[in-house]
Amino acid sequence: MNSSKMRPSRVGRNPFIRDLKFSTSEKIKVGLMSVTVFPVRLLLVSFLMLLAWPFAFTASLGRSQFVLEPQTWWRRFVDVCLRVIMRAMWFCGGFHWIKVKGERAASSEAPILTVAPHSSYFDAIPVTMTMCSIVAKQESSSIPVWGTLISYIRPVFVSRADQDSRRKTVEEIRRRAQSGGVWPQIMIFPEGTCTNRSGLILFKAGAFIPALPVQPVVLRYLNKLDTVTWTWRGPGAFRILWLTLCQLHNAMEIEYLPVYTPSEEEKENPSLFANNVRKVMAKALEVPLTDLSFEDREIILSEGELRIFDFSSLLEFNHLVCRLGLRAETSEKQLEELVRRARKLQGDKMSLEDFAQFLKLPVTDTLTHIHRLFDQRAEGQIDIRHYVIALSTICRPKSMETLRLAFLMYEREEGGEIQGAELAAILEIMLGVKEVELSGLFLSLDEDTEAITHDEFVHFLEQHPYFVQDYLSFKNHPRRHCYSARRNCDVQGKKDE
Repeated sequence: MNSSKMRPSRVGRNPFIRDLKFSTSEKIKVGLMSVTVFPVRLLLVSFLMLLAWPFAFTASLGRSQFVLEPQTWWRRFVDVCLRVIMRAMWFCGGFHWIKVKGERAASSEAPILTVAPHSSYFDAIPVTMTMCSIVAKQESSSIPVWGTLISYIRPVFVSRADQDSRRKTVEEIRRRAQSGGVWPQIMIFPEGTCTNRSGLILFKAGAFIPALPVQPVVLRYLNKLDTVTWTWRGPGAFRILWLTLCQLHNAMEIEYLPVYTPSEEEKENPSLFANNVRKVMAKALEVPLTDLSFEDREIILSEGELRIFDFSSLLEFNHLVCRLGLRAETSEKQLEELVRRARKLQGDKMSLEDFAQFLKLPVTDTLTHIHRLFDQRAEGQIDIRHYVIALSTICRPKSMETLRLAFLMYEREEGGEIQGAELAAILEIMLGVKEVELSGLFLSLDEDTEAITHDEFVHFLEQHPYFVQDYLSFKNHPRRHCYSARRNCDVQGKKDE
């Protein structure tokens, strides 16, 4: 698959993983705190959360998500009580003092607060300090105790079961933001997921579609030992809670940056608005920008024998299909249907117009860009099977199911075999590489013909967990000329050096 040279991709350090390491002294401290301070803190935090529940439950009775009732004296009293209780809860958790820099703007001046980086469930601290509304999953409302507290602050709920949920969420954010300060401010984490704070990933556009001023808010956790970060790969939720409560003090800083008022161009282009706000926040945090997004996490975290080797072309492809809404609409059943239709074509080439007709989409710049990614020889023709393999890879990068689907599209009816050149094309897309050479594989199989079935290849992968390193040759591969066992390969690599 080709990769365009429109702009360099900024990936840098993987923002979706967290490798927590301890020194000997830190291990001793955690051990001592675990049997002394931790049980007391956990008991106090649990008690205060339970204490907050009846206040939030009472104030939520008869409350509508879409209509703002008058703020009576008793609701104000409940609001103050909840702020005090929640602040006491964080204090008992080790967040003894929280430094706040800058001033929070009024709702009429900045109806939306954009908060980053989002790295932990402790990011709820500024929410409980301000009682701003948030955007939350519908399922969170059913969490015992905590769900009631979330419901109290009038969140904008997102439902995964509702296909139209994204549009409804954006409309509700716009409606509240344009109320002229009547509704509480909405605090949004535009990254859309937790990262390790090594950089700011791409912001989702939801907070910026209303085209109203926003106030950026940056969070900093200042402890030398970072126990709060909760990412897709790393310590689990309870381990983070345990380790954080085992710290003598958890230093945190919240900084309210100046209100950002969009230009006319930014009002017309929410993505530009979001990216410019992201630049301001990255500068304040002194961290780099990365071109990764929430939708890229599975690609970056791919695992297994055929995990992605080079992310660049697949990340570009992923951004394009997300822009067209193709990834969100691609289910297992739809992938199977695409495979069936592609198999019937038997490798017939497709022009851009044929490609658009195949996907039932109009010809656009984005679709043209996707077509160009698979136009290997710049002839204006592509093999639709390459597109289907790439789509399956970004939707299920950890699954060997993509390999099965690829074989289905290529295999001969009589023996279920595919040729070496066809397998090379499959692996180039799945691994994100170029110029795959399979001599090492077929030499090891000791076969006269360069053809292989799906079952034979899967069996070979199971027997050789370092298949990519030991048996594949492709462009920029560190073991390009190694086809033997792993030990011999390492020896050869040293000789080459």
